[in-house]
Amino acid sequence: MNSPTAAASPHTPIDLDWVNGLTFEAGRPNGPKVRIDGDAQSAPSPFDLLLAAIASCASVDVVTILNKQRTPVQSLSVRVEAMRVESVPRHLAAANLHFRITAPGSTLEKVQRAVELSVNKYCSVRSSLDTEVPVTWTIDLNS
Repeated sequence: MNSPTAAASPHTPIDLDWVNGLTFEAGRPNGPKVRIDGDAQSAPSPFDLLLAAIASCASVDVVTILNKQRTPVQSLSVRVEAMRVESVPRHLAAANLHFRITAPGSTLEKVQRAVELSVNKYCSVRSSLDTEVPVTWTIDLNS
C-alpha cells in the first residue's frame, strides 16, 4: 500500500440515493448511475460491486498493456471467486480472478505478465484493499 505521506488529490464525488428497501443508486453527479441492492435481489450487492471493481480495474490495465504490446484483446471475461470472513464485518478474506482472454498474437507469458503487473502494481482498487488479503489469478488464453 502507499505510504500515509503519499501525495493525494481529490476524486470526483460519488452520490448515493436511497430508492427503497435496501436499494440505492450511485454515481458521479450528473453521470450514469448504478443500482445497488443490499439483498442482491434486483441488483448487485455492495460486496458484489467490490468484486466487480477489482475485476474491472485489473481488466482495464490488462487490455491497455496488451494493446501496447500490439496484441489487442478481442474478448476478455473474468469470474471472481471470493472468500469472506464469517464474523461481522464480513470482509474479503481472499479473491481469485479467473481471466478468459482472446488476444491473437499474444503468448501466455505476456498475458501472465500483464495480469501480474495489473493486480500487483497498477490496479488502484486492489491497492486500496488490505495487503494481507490475497488476490490471485488464473488465465485461460486463446491466442
